[in-house]
Amino acid sequence: MEFGLRFNPAIGPKDRSGQQFWNECLHLVDLADPLGFSSIGAVEHYFEPYGGYSPGPLLFLTAASQRSQKARLITGGVVPMFSHPLKLASEIAMLDSLCNGRLEVGFAGGLMPHEFARFGVPWDERRARFAEGVEQITRLLEDEHVTMEGRFHSFRDITILPRPAQKPRPPVWIAASRTPSSFIGAGKASHSLMTRSLRQNEEDGTMKELVGLYRDAWAKAGWSGHGRLMLAFHVMCAPTRQEALDAARGAMEAQMRYRVAAAALSTNESAGDQKHLRAITGLRQISIETQIAEGTLLVGTPADIADAILAQDRKFGGIDVCGVQITYGTLAVDVAEASMKLFAQQVMPHFAGKRAVA
Repeated sequence: MEFGLRFNPAIGPKDRSGQQFWNECLHLVDLADPLGFSSIGAVEHYFEPYGGYSPGPLLFLTAASQRSQKARLITGGVVPMFSHPLKLASEIAMLDSLCNGRLEVGFAGGLMPHEFARFGVPWDERRARFAEGVEQITRLLEDEHVTMEGRFHSFRDITILPRPAQKPRPPVWIAASRTPSSFIGAGKASHSLMTRSLRQNEEDGTMKELVGLYRDAWAKAGWSGHGRLMLAFHVMCAPTRQEALDAARGAMEAQMRYRVAAAALSTNESAGDQKHLRAITGLRQISIETQIAEGTLLVGTPADIADAILAQDRKFGGIDVCGVQITYGTLAVDVAEASMKLFAQQVMPHFAGKRAVA
């Protein structure tokens, strides 16, 4: 099992400046190689304290690529609906050159209706735009003299420069959370899957069932193996359970408060999406204790956290990458650093050399 650092800010100017926040994140990135983290990831969000400090994950990963010489760099993910495919593909290829072929491209479909409203992108077009965007960007990365006629973007005889360092292109991840077709599509296309072990609406099925759809689609498409699964967790590792709980509570509550506030914006955009409205209701009901009990928030001693990861690994029939969000909400960087070091020193060795099995 591999362990990767993930950065998904939920913080605003009243808490900490963007300059301070990102310099603190880069300080944690400096520890990634010596502590044995295999990858570094960042998300794309806009405008609000939930995620808004990270409008350009490729920018952050460019900086990270100059601080870590070993870790893979993973967008977790870029949102193709908010960028022209020619621009995004070119920037991806440029970063793959700058990091000497360590980039892996995660694509996300966008969680927040307010972002779509502010960009003027219809919420009900997001899935069609996502599918077209991923197809066009991957083609541009793989091939030269590309011509594509799309519903939203069309271009003729385009070769993006620079060419990506990796051939035929950087590996692709698909971020999926609750839509069965997203899991199935990722499997059919032989893309890796990134997700969280969240509770799901009954009509969608449990996350275990959704991951099963991904692996079934992978197998039916004739690909070897069983795909690649990254499961993301917020983590607080401390010498005692009480210390861990005390350190995580305020920061995690701020994280959830900002997430609920962002999700509840643009009600006119989301009014027709009943799943989204139900998701907001579910978010308001989640407590830190609920997340710990479900294994989605890893808080406790190294032994507690190792047991929780092992339980999730068994539940999903194997986790290939454990994505660790070590800093979140308003958490102080020295607390995050202490948690990160203890996690690396006393949790990660339990899984050294372990290979996920489905």
